Amino acid sequence: MSLFTEEQMQGPHRKGRIEVICGSMFSGKTEELIRRLKRAKIAKQRVEIFKPAIDVRYSEEDVVSHDSTSVASTPVESSASILLFSSEADVVGIDEAQFFDNGLTDVCNQLADNGIRVIVAGLDMDYKGIPFGPMPALCAIADEVTKVHAICVKCGQLAYISHRIINNDKRVLLGEKDEYEPLCRECYQKTKQNV
Repeated sequence: MSLFTEEQMQGPHRKGRIEVICGSMFSGKTEELIRRLKRAKIAKQRVEIFKPAIDVRYSEEDVVSHDSTSVASTPVESSASILLFSSEADVVGIDEAQFFDNGLTDVCNQLADNGIRVIVAGLDMDYKGIPFGPMPALCAIADEVTKVHAICVKCGQLAYISHRIINNDKRVLLGEKDEYEPLCRECYQKTKQNV
């Protein structure tokens, strides 16, 4: 539950904060990010949205969820670029945070310290269950962490991990339903034993 409403964070007495939305693929992270950013726009706040330039799965410029909901964004090569483009913002949204460099943690702290509400979405673990990129550090410094869950495609329980279903050992492999499936912990363990 958020302690601040959009109205309380607007205006000269706004308080900076960091909100992290994390979970596996197909869990609704980007949908939740877009929902919060749209509400900030309704509240007449100045919103800037960023995504890593390498994520061109659905669009080169827009942030797009798996269910095709989208919002215009600025693709950037590094986290430092976010500071350059967000000086006039009240709210900064960052999607696919796991693909950014580790400097993203300092960038988010600096923005929040400057009174900006920062909303970050990303995978908390890679396909092997290893904490991914700057996400663990972002969860540690966040004012609020929301963990969202997909549904396990094998048993219907809450998913734990984005299981890679193709043979490729690269840690960063952009994909969707043809490359990954959400699995609960038990079903993931069973797939590891069958390999």
